[in-house]
Amino acid sequence: MSSAVLRNTIRRLRFEKSMTQEELALRTGVSRQTIMSIERGDTNPSVLLAFKIASALEAPITEVFSMEGTLVPV
Repeated sequence: MSSAVLRNTIRRLRFEKSMTQEELALRTGVSRQTIMSIERGDTNPSVLLAFKIASALEAPITEVFSMEGTLVPV
């Protein structure tokens, strides 16, 4: 079992840009509920959605998303 967790800085970056969850949702083509769920860490975005979020926030994807923990060795 993996102990890796995907973390994000969406909320902080949104606040820095004075952007609401609704605005981010509209820019990325998903619902506000989806943005809220990703922001809270309840849901992991697809790779494409992660790139769309980073682009909408005008930030490198590695600033928006990071992995915490380790993968299970094989």
